Amino acid sequence: MILPGPRYDVRQTDEAEAAYAKAAEAGTVVTAPAAPPPTRTPQRPYVVTGEAVAVALPGQVANADWTHVSGTPSHAIQHPALAGSLTQVWTAEIGNQGSRRLRLTADPVAAGGLVYTMSAYTQVQATSAAGGTVWRRDLTPPTEKPGEASGGGLAYAEGRLYVTTAYGELRVLDAASGADIWVQKLESVPNSAPTVSGGFVYLTTRDGTAWAIDTRTGRILWQIETTEKRAFVIDGAAPAVSPRVVLFPFATGDVIAALKESGIRLWSTIVAGQRLGRAYAEVGDITADPVVVGDRVYVGTPGGRLAAIDVNTGARIWTAQQGANSAVWPAGNAVFLVSDQNEIVRLNAGTGETVWSATLPFYTVEKVTRRKGVFPHFGPVLAGGRLSVVSGDGYLREVDPASGKLLRATPIGGAAAANPIVAGRTLYVLTDDGRLHAFR
Repeated sequence: MILPGPRYDVRQTDEAEAAYAKAAEAGTVVTAPAAPPPTRTPQRPYVVTGEAVAVALPGQVANADWTHVSGTPSHAIQHPALAGSLTQVWTAEIGNQGSRRLRLTADPVAAGGLVYTMSAYTQVQATSAAGGTVWRRDLTPPTEKPGEASGGGLAYAEGRLYVTTAYGELRVLDAASGADIWVQKLESVPNSAPTVSGGFVYLTTRDGTAWAIDTRTGRILWQIETTEKRAFVIDGAAPAVSPRVVLFPFATGDVIAALKESGIRLWSTIVAGQRLGRAYAEVGDITADPVVVGDRVYVGTPGGRLAAIDVNTGARIWTAQQGANSAVWPAGNAVFLVSDQNEIVRLNAGTGETVWSATLPFYTVEKVTRRKGVFPHFGPVLAGGRLSVVSGDGYLREVDPASGKLLRATPIGGAAAANPIVAGRTLYVLTDDGRLHAFR
């Protein structure tokens, strides 16, 4: 289509301005008033974009334990069994609640009929499957005041509970009683939950160091140091293992693969992205715990990047323009995640292409001038044939993995503070008021 009227070279502005001024004098130019900027952004509804595609889910398994972040040392767990309709059966206090200064960051773990949690004040607790407190320990060192620091994580292996704390310690407790077995004082603050495999405890610290520690004695076996230090999140990604390799994520966006026993480096790569318009995208930390499935590992950042990498060589298989704030969930021909854009997303596991995405609540307040935060969302967990996501707006959302359709949204009794776990056909949810909720 060709519009009528004279043409002006954009480089010849004098002639164009003169013509505009002449038209304005004749009263033929109408300037529309500028539209005022919006003062409120309504909470966005749940909307699915994409298409429904059949997904080949593995069969459900009635798992009794959930020992690490995302269930296992590899951060991948088989499809847990869960009832088709859930009811909250009990709520238990786990210690002091979180605050703006002290965050509840540790995902629960479960083993031997007990659920282990850590409060924002470094109180570690074992809760029975019926909701009763079995034991509680305050792991604040005698030289420190309670509430001076928060952060850390949990892992379980062979009757022992491994705890990293914001006071620069790795503590090993008897899982049945909570009694100390050994304590290793680190040179920096741990940045994530520990990972236990084959007689080794693997972890990273905020000074950019990877550690391998003997599970029997607490002796340091080897370390890997990085030279560059960056901003980090207090609930950073935990190391993951394959049968041969341990993968360490760092705040720089680096992932380093090393032999599990010797610490010899095999390869390193950077997973980096920068989502435009999002301040949190400036943080280069790996926020999605590496997930190992076969010879492939999935790693994501809050900057709009998710990568599938060959575990043995470091070769990039694909990179998706989706960030992830917690571990992804691979299942069959799909990879499920909660993205940095607060969307539940299904990717094609072979190509990294988006199959569908569904919007979740974003800003915590509707008024534009007060938009200082976004709702956190934790998960997803694939259990009982559906995806479960718990959120800072106080809801458990259950989603059909084939289509992204919202099946139901259930109040959880508070703002979610950590990723949900499933053990013994029970879904456990931690809220920031220091409570553990059980759904069956």
